[in-house]
Amino acid sequence: MTTHEHPATPELDALGVLDGIVRHTTVDGIPTLFAPRPGEITAGLAFRVGHADETLPTAGITHLVEHLALHHLGLSDLHYNGATASTYTLFHVSGDETEVVTYLNSVCAALHDLPMDRLETEKEILRTEAGSRGQGPMSQMPLWRYGAQGYGLSSYDELGTRSLTADQVRHWAETRFTRDNAVLFLTADRVPDGLDLTLPAGRRFPTPAPSSALPVTPAYFRGEDGHLVFTSVVRRSTAAAVFAEVLSRALFQDLRQKGGYSYSAEADYSSRDADFATLTAYADALPQKQDAAVGGFVDAFARLRAGRIEQAELDSARGKLLKRYDVPDLGAALLPSYALSLLTGHRILTPEQHKDELRAVRIDDLREVAREAWDGGLLQVPARGAEWAGLTPAPRFSPSGVSGTLHPSLEDDEVTLIIGETGVTLSTPGGLVTVRYDACAAMTTRPDGARCLTGLDGFQIAVEPTLFGDVTAERIAVLDKAVPATAVVPLPVRPAEEIPQPRERTAPDPRTTTAGRKQSEDHKPAAAGRVTGHFVLVTALATLWPVLLVALVVNGIKDSSPMGLAAIAGFALEFLLIRAARNLYRTGQPTTPP
Repeated sequence: MTTHEHPATPELDALGVLDGIVRHTTVDGIPTLFAPRPGEITAGLAFRVGHADETLPTAGITHLVEHLALHHLGLSDLHYNGATASTYTLFHVSGDETEVVTYLNSVCAALHDLPMDRLETEKEILRTEAGSRGQGPMSQMPLWRYGAQGYGLSSYDELGTRSLTADQVRHWAETRFTRDNAVLFLTADRVPDGLDLTLPAGRRFPTPAPSSALPVTPAYFRGEDGHLVFTSVVRRSTAAAVFAEVLSRALFQDLRQKGGYSYSAEADYSSRDADFATLTAYADALPQKQDAAVGGFVDAFARLRAGRIEQAELDSARGKLLKRYDVPDLGAALLPSYALSLLTGHRILTPEQHKDELRAVRIDDLREVAREAWDGGLLQVPARGAEWAGLTPAPRFSPSGVSGTLHPSLEDDEVTLIIGETGVTLSTPGGLVTVRYDACAAMTTRPDGARCLTGLDGFQIAVEPTLFGDVTAERIAVLDKAVPATAVVPLPVRPAEEIPQPRERTAPDPRTTTAGRKQSEDHKPAAAGRVTGHFVLVTALATLWPVLLVALVVNGIKDSSPMGLAAIAGFALEFLLIRAARNLYRTGQPTTPP
């Protein structure tokens, strides 16, 4: 073990403000923070790598390294575990000095030489774990905001557990689980003897740059019944943390205590990277009270955006955050937070500096955070739309399609698959869903010819040869040749009963599980036969225009003006208006998708 007190490095120099609260050194090149606390030692070895650093085909590779690194420990009475989050991986343990040293040494030794003979077994364990975990009401929020990349990958299955090779896993460990990409913390008054944390040299990886699948915010989409979820990305600040507490109290008071719409109504503030945090708000509701819950949520947020915040609300939220510092052994309690700030490059504040910032927060600061949060917000509503609240529907269809061979659905005459040289499009009554090959996050393949393409924007198309006409081996070969090899994830043979077969034709149904953001999403476009505001407007124009056209023609005849071209243009416009009104009534769209 190599230990140096206060080495002269810019990274650790930032910890100088913590002198007297937390001590720091290096152990085998790993920055180490420690502060005493009575009883067992708690230690954590954190690496700056997580789900958001992966790609969709390699999703789960960090989790897999974590599992392999802990395999050697086997059955033990020692309290230890590993955790893989969006931007970090943490190995943590509680025990006496000998147990902690043994655990940390074992983890580092395993990271240096992973037990690859366990690779397939650990993949199976991770798939089993994912199958038992289930999807929560907030699981789709990252996908809709970020797409199928970066921070959006937490919405997806760990596809890498299907196809990752030993070389890929080994390379990931060698480049991401390094001494230069790690921080160690211990609740002790000194660094224990006997530590051997030898890891390869590397570099500190910055947190991933965020992607975006939302062209406009604030936006909304339709989610599961019974759950209302709001997320936004705000600048990390003390005022934003206070606002989350104020919002949580406002929702609880308005939606539960006053309205009786919800049982759970709360808000949360969590860091995303060095500069930004995610604000999350949640409320549940019975089906008959969902509309009221959405209205109450929007009203509560509108009050905060207008700055109608009582001083007592601010004082209560501030007091709750200040109480976090009223704990014994404060330095030890703050170690995990300081370690993650050091990993991500976030500023380091002493307890007194943070308290001063909390005391300085004013109602005007909360109003600005509320406006920032609403402007960048994404709302998952359980009921009807939210345009009335000023939110824009999140994209459910692609802005354009591709040209190529047409393959009609064997189940629905109004659905067509298009396989082109640049991508794949599914044409539905509601709109187009397109995945372009150069923006394909992943394509899963089956030996029976099925292909499922997911775009970086989160749109997904399942190409099932049994469900579309003339999807021959030659057409599948076009996909296989065009999609980059790094995006291809082979899946095993399916039992014959799992290969989909065409259903008996019924009335056209705009729902489909062959394309969209997620198969669990409601893909239903505007219902056919629905009288919408756009339909009424276009119908009114189609009715009034002939009257105006006749008047123009009559006046032209009286004035002896040539009206031939003008009359033809007028009749052409009338034809387009009638066609648009018909399509709006039938499909909810002014034009029929090609």
